[in-house]
Amino acid sequence: MERDAQRLGRALVVIVDDRLAHGEREDNLGPLVTELLEETNFIVDGIVVVRADTVEIRNALNTAVIGGVDLVITVGATGVSPRDVTPDATAGVLDRPVPGIAEALRSSGLAAGALDAGISRGLVGISGSTLVVNLAGSRAAVRDGMATLSALVPHVIDELSGLDQS
Repeated sequence: MERDAQRLGRALVVIVDDRLAHGEREDNLGPLVTELLEETNFIVDGIVVVRADTVEIRNALNTAVIGGVDLVITVGATGVSPRDVTPDATAGVLDRPVPGIAEALRSSGLAAGALDAGISRGLVGISGSTLVVNLAGSRAAVRDGMATLSALVPHVIDELSGLDQS
């Protein structure tokens, strides 16, 4: 059985940014991720904005997993500063890590000149039947990361749904 070519799955975007969560600036990354996901045939359930707080991030991820989305993309707070807690929060909800995809994101981001992607501690893994991906919080990291993911995510989702089995 093959997945409907018109629809790859459902996705949720989680933006992790203190200033954005407090209404101090406008979100320019959530709409970008949404556009790129829709171009790859995802239905985007929405954009959730949370502070760089482990509990808030974990709650957003758990809500997405319980809600049955196929893919959650988090953007931001993946670096090395004390407020960069997205990977720590994500680790608490993952059942199985997929380190190869995380390494591919770092490698391609660095090669593309997105330094924040290159030093990102971002994780990729499975929670239930949902693929969770942490991207660094710059336009360059998002653009490059989504290009890298476009080849990998359909395969992972097919595996999770059992569609790749003969």
